[in-house]
Amino acid sequence: MNAPVINAGAGPSGTTPVDALVRFQGVTKTYPARRGSAAVEALAGIDLAVPRGSILGVIGRSGAGKSTLIRLVNGLERPTHGSVFVDGVDVAALAEAELREVRRSIGMIFQHFNLLSSRTVYGNAALPLEIAGLRPAEIRARVEPLLDLVGLADKRDRYPAELSGGQKQRVGIARALATKPKVLLSDEATSALDPETTRSILDLLGTINRELGLTILLITHEMVVIRGIAHRVAVIDGGRIVEEGDVFDIFTRPQNATTRSFLADETGRNLPAFVAGRLRPEPVAGGQTVLRIVFRGPFATHPVLSQLSRALGIDVNILGGAVDAIAGRPFGALVVGIPSEAAVLARTLSFLAERGLDREVIGHVA
Repeated sequence: MNAPVINAGAGPSGTTPVDALVRFQGVTKTYPARRGSAAVEALAGIDLAVPRGSILGVIGRSGAGKSTLIRLVNGLERPTHGSVFVDGVDVAALAEAELREVRRSIGMIFQHFNLLSSRTVYGNAALPLEIAGLRPAEIRARVEPLLDLVGLADKRDRYPAELSGGQKQRVGIARALATKPKVLLSDEATSALDPETTRSILDLLGTINRELGLTILLITHEMVVIRGIAHRVAVIDGGRIVEEGDVFDIFTRPQNATTRSFLADETGRNLPAFVAGRLRPEPVAGGQTVLRIVFRGPFATHPVLSQLSRALGIDVNILGGAVDAIAGRPFGALVVGIPSEAAVLARTLSFLAERGLDREVIGHVA
């Protein structure tokens, strides 16, 4: 196959090269104007790397450009400008015959499963291998271990109508893995599932990533998916990547307003309604100053609030928040009230800073 190739590990000038299995470089995608509607710029200036063997999640609201992004990887869409590389091959530069060959190295699972109702579990998983022309014995040797892997060996002769949503998605995963892909694309693959089933599918994808070393690019609008499985996350808004990095870092110190809005419920950053409705910009005599304290790093599990109360001799009122683990590391965000006195606030902020905790003055309440 005569396809353009680059060094997919080359990073921006002055940075450490990344061994990226999938890389977007300067990608723009514009859909042309149609009768009665203007042209639509779905993606603009996308630079994004999916490190080999990693799980990268792309999160955004409906219409942000997520689906267009993932369709560029397998050549279902082609960029208006820029390049999309898969294992060093510029997908957008391929002729259709070459693209079909590359697609065998790209697996994909979908929100609505896309199973053939007339085929059994085994038949659906075997379909891409039949299309590729493998012999029945070769297909059986490939498919049966995959059905074991996804937990459906005892359902091999069942039809989609006899399966639950989670089981259907497991068939979709087995089918996507049948061609031994280098990368697995997941397009909102858990959004039609209940929370318990979503957790089981995410656990399965995590197992596949670890045991097979498979690179996974997943598209979602659910932070619980990113939190449950991804190593890195990219936030897309209006066709642009507005923030990207390690999941723990993004969750605990989001820099962009879109990211913060996604994370408000997940990380306890939302103010309780009874506080938000009373919040004032200036101190109130006899009232409280409202602080948000973010617990991360070595002090994340320490009894900081009780230490603060003893050290400064003040009452600390917990108004809201959440304490949990993100990417296996402890994290908490608490909204607290302390006496509305300038000296107390200064000493409190200094105490928290000494312990490496993020702190933010939100306002004041009576």
